[in-house]
Amino acid sequence: MLNKKFSAILVDDAPLIRAELKLLLGEYPEIEVIGEASSVDEAIVLLESQKPDVIFLDIQLKGETGFDLLEKTDITFKVIFVTAYDQYAIRAFEINALDYLLKPIKKERLSDAVKKLTPQETEFLGPKETVTYDDVIYLMIHSSFKFIKIKLVKCIIAAGKYSYIYYGDRKNKDLVSKTLLEWENILPSKYFVRIHRSTIINFEHVEKVVKRKNYTHEVYVSGIEAPFIISRRFASKLKRLLCL
Repeated sequence: MLNKKFSAILVDDAPLIRAELKLLLGEYPEIEVIGEASSVDEAIVLLESQKPDVIFLDIQLKGETGFDLLEKTDITFKVIFVTAYDQYAIRAFEINALDYLLKPIKKERLSDAVKKLTPQETEFLGPKETVTYDDVIYLMIHSSFKFIKIKLVKCIIAAGKYSYIYYGDRKNKDLVSKTLLEWENILPSKYFVRIHRSTIINFEHVEKVVKRKNYTHEVYVSGIEAPFIISRRFASKLKRLLCL
């Protein structure tokens, strides 16, 4: 069975970058570059006439940005950002970008991005089986891969098809391309429990659980001021774990 061929356009105001990217993409028979644009206006014309499957999109474009382009079109396509700026990574993933490549383009990262065009390759890059509490997993954060210790994850908050990880050893949070359901499938249930459709907590980081009216509970996690509300659907499981 032949692989699907994906039509692509390249949007970058630097001709040399477009030429380099086109050359690199020439190594992938599943990618067909059908057009190039150097500005938002040129890209919109191409999008409307060609309706590509994917665009490789720079962020800074002659007084406008790649985000401006996405706001000006209703055409559906996948987006792979190719940029020299790493500070826009979180915003890119929040709008469901498929990947975020930094210039100069590395062949191995481009290969990872192309693989994500195939549905079975769009899942989170990490272990497929349940991990243990002492394990370390390897995942993409801010356009690069990093090691994360499972025991240091204190809670995970849903963000559409993505999720935010909060850590026990620092205040910052990270956005990763993984749903809560995917997290549930790999995290050790002895420590991690879903207390709401949008929240998973590591109960070793729970400071207290306060009972409220109507049989509801509030969970206070260390380092996070606002409590989490346990939905009734998940209350019984947390009670068993915490011996409430």
